Amino acid sequence: MKKIAVLLLAVLMMASTVVGCSNSQTDSKAALAEVKTEKNKADASDVNVGVCIYKFDDTFMTGVRNNMSAQAETLGAKLDIVDSQNKQPTQNEQVDTFITKGVNALAVNPVDRTAAAPLVEKAKAAGLPIVFLNREPEANVMKSYDKVWYVGAKAEESGTMSGELIADYFKANKSADKNGDGIIQYVMLQGEPGHQDATLRTMYSVKAIEDAGFKTQKLAADTAMWDKVKATDLMNTFISSQGLDKIEAVLANNDDMALGAIEALKAQGYNKGDKSKYIPVVGVDATAPALSAMAEGSMLGTVLNDGENQGKATVNIAVAAAQGKEINKETIGYDVKDGKYVWIPYVKVTAENYKQFQK
Repeated sequence: MKKIAVLLLAVLMMASTVVGCSNSQTDSKAALAEVKTEKNKADASDVNVGVCIYKFDDTFMTGVRNNMSAQAETLGAKLDIVDSQNKQPTQNEQVDTFITKGVNALAVNPVDRTAAAPLVEKAKAAGLPIVFLNREPEANVMKSYDKVWYVGAKAEESGTMSGELIADYFKANKSADKNGDGIIQYVMLQGEPGHQDATLRTMYSVKAIEDAGFKTQKLAADTAMWDKVKATDLMNTFISSQGLDKIEAVLANNDDMALGAIEALKAQGYNKGDKSKYIPVVGVDATAPALSAMAEGSMLGTVLNDGENQGKATVNIAVAAAQGKEINKETIGYDVKDGKYVWIPYVKVTAENYKQFQK
């Protein structure tokens, strides 16, 4: 009996030792992960990124800017963010100032994407990495320097999804074709002339409607420069020139303009809950105000332009490049196309799924 007791005691002691080692290993891994996170944070603590946003009062870019700040805080890096006030000369001067101040990297949301070349030249002369976001520079500019990257989304995707929202609505609601002619009569509110997103969203939204089997007729189209107030004025002009009875759909290149159009419609008693006085309106960005408009039923749908991941990816690239790291999925957490591009996918937002995007 004594021998058995001794053997049992030995077995229990061995088991205790194994468990103790296992727990010790688990604790060590957790501690190591924590140390690694803190080390990365410490590594980034001496990184200062100069950031230019084309204008602060753009609803979507405000979200991107906030996400950039949050990600920089997570990494322990510093951001110096300035408002370019929608003026390219101002932005050029801001980049000069950042270089003089000795930042380690630049992140620029350009006022004019076709004017990005001088910014790249400034960065190149200073030996600084530069990350463009949301407004894609021309291909030759992207190829002109080995330390330039772009973070954004493919505008044609958002255009296609906008058009699909309209097409799906007309398939489900035959009465939406007010005059019964089998043609969708629409008005289009466009972003700034020459802006790639405005051009491609306009083109691909109409193409998607036609690819779904509908004929289309453009009643009117003009720029509202991404602005809600300008869009309200423009929609009022469309209503006066075309008449509410003729307009069957409103397509806007972004949510702010879609919301501006809705304000004009509401002033005429439309899109306020009466199904007989409803015109489907779609936008792009999935901003909080747009999601609220969907919740109240005044806006048909939108397309998520993922500002959270655009902001995170931009900061990750800027910090990693400032630290001399190679830019790839391992170092920044996102796929990198052709060594220079990070594409963040769009998501279609409908009455069925909009709640999951509300915060």
